[in-house]
Amino acid sequence: MSETRRPLESASLELDHLSKHYGTLRAVDDVSLYVQPGEFLTLLGPSGSGKTTTLRLVAGFMRPTAGTIRIADTDITTIPPHKRNVGMVFQSYALFPHMTAAQNITFPLRMHGVAKAESSRLVDEALALVRLEGLGGRYPRELSGGQQQRVAFARAVVFRPRLLLMDEPLGALDKKLREALQLEIKSLHTDLGITIVHVTHDQEEALVLSDRIALFRQGRIEQLGTAAELYERPASVFVADFIGESNVFHGRIEQVGGEWHVQSAQLRLRCAPAAGAGWSPGEAVAVVVRPEKVRLRDRGTAVDPAFERVPGRVVHSIYLGSIVKYELAARDQTVFARHDIATSETLRQPGDEVAIEWRPEHSVIVRDALSTVPPA
Repeated sequence: MSETRRPLESASLELDHLSKHYGTLRAVDDVSLYVQPGEFLTLLGPSGSGKTTTLRLVAGFMRPTAGTIRIADTDITTIPPHKRNVGMVFQSYALFPHMTAAQNITFPLRMHGVAKAESSRLVDEALALVRLEGLGGRYPRELSGGQQQRVAFARAVVFRPRLLLMDEPLGALDKKLREALQLEIKSLHTDLGITIVHVTHDQEEALVLSDRIALFRQGRIEQLGTAAELYERPASVFVADFIGESNVFHGRIEQVGGEWHVQSAQLRLRCAPAAGAGWSPGEAVAVVVRPEKVRLRDRGTAVDPAFERVPGRVVHSIYLGSIVKYELAARDQTVFARHDIATSETLRQPGDEVAIEWRPEHSVIVRDALSTVPPA
């Protein structure tokens, strides 16, 4: 890599018991996390969950009620925004339409009083860093969406910050362009080597981009982990419901003849031995099964003891191109299945009577404080 394409320096970010209160409203409530240098962390959650407020606290646009913010082990909690050495990319890119790409990138340097000669060198370096050499003279209207995204990145990193904050930078775009720019951002992160903290409410975007995801709920982090950890091993019904689709069976855990079961309103579901460890009989839990783990068989086929089986009926069969999605009625429970059309042996039709099956080891057991199933 040439001198003008050298990666940016990256820094760690630490939030230590960070809170932001508005009277009795706890917008951010005792949040602690550590972001590794060079990591891409996404703050994910529904509206009002505290993710954007957390980002604004890191940027310095707000003062916390309590807690500490550190960048590279330096306490920046009370330092004003322009002295934090933090770059920011906004939802609309906020490019000036009457300025060229180079002039847009130059703007923050002018605000910092950087000399003209040094500013020119830094702008050329930033353009090279985001692979826009030779396009500095173009106006935003003359650039593609991906190129505009790169200009916004170049402007955010032209002064070589050690931390980049992104506030829903793709939120206003249509699906096709948003998916294309997700790959642009992923490539830029690899090239820049910078620590990125990204806010979104789009779970797919978080899964594509992130090294780790902090899923927020009511001002707190509900679960922090990789995309695979949140998807395969959700810590709660909320996480299972927010990340992808899930089948959720509410019930209470029981131990019968050395085996763990969950008794829902009308179904008794087996659990893998490891899934039952650590639970107490009678505890309110939920069984989470992802739709792609569910298979459908004809009612008359022999029962496979390696699988959980419940009877069901196809309510809807939804063709989605490469996959088909089924909505099934299993007694009082709605169950979803998702099959790859290329490997699916039989396409089911509404009204078909089927056996709904999945392996017990694909059942994830989580606590369920809202369970309405009474104790045995």
